[in-house]
Amino acid sequence: MARIAVIGAGMGAMAAAARLAVAGHRVTVYERAATYGGAVGRFERDGFAFDTGPGLLHLPAVYRDLFVKTGKEPLERCVEMAQVDPAVRHVFSDGTAVSLPNASRAGVVSALDEALGAGAGERWGDFLTRARDAWDRSRRPLLEEPLPADVSPLRRDPYPALKTGLLRRKATTLAEVGRRELRDPRLAALLESYALAYGFDPATAPASAAVLPYMEQTFGSWYVTGGVRALADAVYERCRARKVAFVFGAEVTRVVAKDGRAAGLELADGTLVDADQVVAGAPIPALYRDQVLEWESQDEWPRHQEAIHTGRVTLCLALRGARPADAVHRTVVHSTDRADELDGLAHGRLCDRPTVTVLRPDDERLRPDGDHEAITVTATVPAGGAWASENLWGEGGADAGVSAFADRMLEAAEAAVPGLRERLLWREVRTPADTFRETGTYQVPGPALAGAGGALLPAANPAPLPGLHFAGGWAHPGGGLAHAGMSGALVAGLIVEGAAFRGSQ
Repeated sequence: MARIAVIGAGMGAMAAAARLAVAGHRVTVYERAATYGGAVGRFERDGFAFDTGPGLLHLPAVYRDLFVKTGKEPLERCVEMAQVDPAVRHVFSDGTAVSLPNASRAGVVSALDEALGAGAGERWGDFLTRARDAWDRSRRPLLEEPLPADVSPLRRDPYPALKTGLLRRKATTLAEVGRRELRDPRLAALLESYALAYGFDPATAPASAAVLPYMEQTFGSWYVTGGVRALADAVYERCRARKVAFVFGAEVTRVVAKDGRAAGLELADGTLVDADQVVAGAPIPALYRDQVLEWESQDEWPRHQEAIHTGRVTLCLALRGARPADAVHRTVVHSTDRADELDGLAHGRLCDRPTVTVLRPDDERLRPDGDHEAITVTATVPAGGAWASENLWGEGGADAGVSAFADRMLEAAEAAVPGLRERLLWREVRTPADTFRETGTYQVPGPALAGAGGALLPAANPAPLPGLHFAGGWAHPGGGLAHAGMSGALVAGLIVEGAAFRGSQ
């Protein structure tokens, strides 16, 4: 039985902790905050409650597997989940709207034909066929197996794009796929919205990002009753049931090395913790920047999606008045100026007309009573930091520019919630400054993508220091709720079975 110290109580770290405890190890999690869940947070006020991280679950099989492998009670006995149908409603810049059914390719094709004109659905369906090819080519190495030592094959884009034009040069970015293959600005905006939702700039994201809409439209979107925070509660309770110990308010300041391998942790109060193995679930950039992992040159930092320069602004909105019975759970309201939005992402500035995602769950646990409604509105934005032309968010992120941007988000969201501003009781604005305060980074990592010369491959789970492993969104297979759970499974497998572990079979 090994002593395993885990840094951080995020979803990936807890997934690893539960699996390692079942394997017979003594596991203790050290979390600097007062609670667990990492990016899967919760904001509460006046009887309203809001998810401050992801609001929907894709690929629920990841957490079903976690609960099957760590106890007798399956996931569905620990949390209540339901498919969201329609999966999403899109409102385009010209006012056209379309509702897409959940996990039904034929239904999506039919809806697009009806809303956007004959042939639109067929073009989207043909695109999804090519996206499926990219998924099949990259699924195992990018999701189910540890990252190979030689990642050169993953630097090549697996998307088999149509070759068009005299030079027959295939599309290299997702934006190019939209222009060349979908041939309708609304379909192109639909495609790009999936990249934006994960924090990718469509103008630079590789064509392989086509797997994002394929994944969602194939495996569906699920809502967890009580919000996704209820899933974090269930994972935490499963860890506790497996005798994982948690120490909150315990900031790790250093990974202790002895004889060339990780041998424990040092806490902010000077306490030394001995360990045979260490799992780091905290963001890798923060671990290195703060010298938790010692380094002399930044060249020593492992790859960690350095190309991600985006974060999120989320509005938590408390509304008077009941939620209409026919309200759609998720609506994406597209920017009326896509060129300006993409230029803002590329140059580190806030655009005038952001694309926003509006979530309005029908969940009595999130509101004080039936005469009120809790809504979140989210936009992908430049994260700020050293790469940007200016510090967009400031100390606390509450300057006039942020307030004005929140006003523009509200204006856009009215396309999904008519009369929104008249119903508004109050709003809470969360920015990348809040993300930095809670995680140590302004950015939100995205899932691993092949192509782009390997720029969007996260860090391998085995760290450069023997005896140390990385879990969570900044480690393989990248960001996102399902991907974090996969990282926990991979780390546990590597520690239990060693370097020969090849993932699920």
